[in-house]
Order: sequence, then C-alpha cells, then structure tokens
Amino acid sequence: MLNDILYLTKNEIDNSKIEFNMYTSEKNELFIDRWLAHSETDKINGTCNNCSFWSSFGKQRNFKPGQWVFSFIKLDENEWLFVSAAVIKKINMKDYAEVEVIDRFKPLFGRLIIKCRKGNTYSRYTFNMNKYLDTAVFKEILPCLYSGEHFEGYDKVHLKFKRLSDILNGKIMPDYRTALEKITGIYCLTDTNTGKLYIGSASGEGGVAQRWGNYLESKHGGNVKLRELYNRKGSEYFEKYFRFTLIEYFGLSYDHDKIIEREQYWKKCFDTIKNGYNDN
Repeated sequence: MLNDILYLTKNEIDNSKIEFNMYTSEKNELFIDRWLAHSETDKINGTCNNCSFWSSFGKQRNFKPGQWVFSFIKLDENEWLFVSAAVIKKINMKDYAEVEVIDRFKPLFGRLIIKCRKGNTYSRYTFNMNKYLDTAVFKEILPCLYSGEHFEGYDKVHLKFKRLSDILNGKIMPDYRTALEKITGIYCLTDTNTGKLYIGSASGEGGVAQRWGNYLESKHGGNVKLRELYNRKGSEYFEKYFRFTLIEYFGLSYDHDKIIEREQYWKKCFDTIKNGYNDN
C-alpha cells in the first residue's frame, strides 16, 4: 500500500492532504504534459511550481498553513505519478501556495507510481490523506525519471544520436535499453546531412545496445570511412547528423555467420560500399 512506501506516522497522516491533478481548468491541458515540460532539476526537486499545491478552488481553500501535501499527477485511468511533497507555508487565494519541499521524499519524485481509483471529476482533487491510504496501491518505482515514453517495438527503432545517448546512459526509457540488450541484428547509420548510409551488424553478448554504445563513445565505431569522416568533421558532426535504425533483429544465440550474410545482403541493397560509408 502507499504508506508502505511513504512510512507516515499517525500524526503525519492526520496532518496530510493528497492531491490528484488531472488537467488544468484554464486550457484543458493535461498536468502530466505540463510537468514533462519542466527541467530535470525541477522534477527531481519537486519544484515544478505550476503543477502542484493550488491554494483554492472557488471559495474553498484546499490546504492550511502547516499541512503536508502529497501531489500526484494522472498518467492513465487509475495510475498516478508522485511529483512532490511539501509543507504549506502560505495560502495565496487564486494562486499556488508557498511551500517548502520535504526532502525525505525527493528520491521518489517522478519515479513512484501508484494505482488508485479517484474518478474523473476534475473539481474534486484534494482530499485528506487517510481517505486513500487503504485504497492507494504501490505499482512501481522507476529506475529513472518518468519521461512519458516507452519502448514501442523493434520495428520502430529509429533514434537520433542524442536520444540514443540518453537511453543507453539510463536517463530515459529504461525498458528501451533492456530491449536493445536482448537482441543481435542488422542496423543502419544515416548521415542526414549527406544522405549516406552505413550498414553494420551487432552479434556480441551485449547485443545491439553494446555495439551502438561503441558509436556513442568513439563516434566512428572503428569503421574506416567513418573514422575518416570523424577526423575531418569531429564529434559534433556525428551528434548533430547521425541517426540509428534497426533493420533486422535476432535472438542473442542466433548464428553469427547468418548475421554476417544478412549484413552483406543489406549492403548490396543500399549500395553502401560504392555510395555510402561501408568499405567492404
């Protein structure tokens, strides 16, 4: 249950409110979209100031000074992301309250997801904490900040250099990296500035993730023509123009020789030895 994660005492529970934010009234904007637009620093610190702790609704005050408030934002029908927890310092009518974030809960901001049936009435979103402690169920704690995205399938792997870097460094979509670690395959690097392609294969134990990680580190991956390009243009060129696309994928135990055969097949299809970056 929720309090198995928060560890609130009875006195803390009695002095706490919980808010479930779905969408704003003035623009019909989803609160999760508003939260996602904030900086990583604000998300980590629970200081996305236009996402939590609205002081009043009409003439009714939502909080009072000294109360603890736990702020959740709607992800799905009955799923909510924990984005902040704070002590109310001052009420500002028709505006957000002035607050002091409670440090002990910061490791959970943007990572803790609960399941709770709140209903869709947007005008009721702030409640006494004890109302939901017996119904709010822990679902998961994400290994990194929620990014609003997830791995959609091997047939849709097409990534910019910076995006691939964020994935493999664990900043976004942890399920994406896991998926790339589980397969070998044939891939294409596209130089969007010139239109030239490079066809390669990944057949090591770390799968496609390991091979693509080599490109993030060296930019050229040890390939002759790509190394020549790197020597002429430098790192920034690869980071700006290169895209990574998965063409075919196989299990980690798939026959290495067959992977090489498929790599040669795609080199011929795209004529990348004569008109691209492959040298053999």
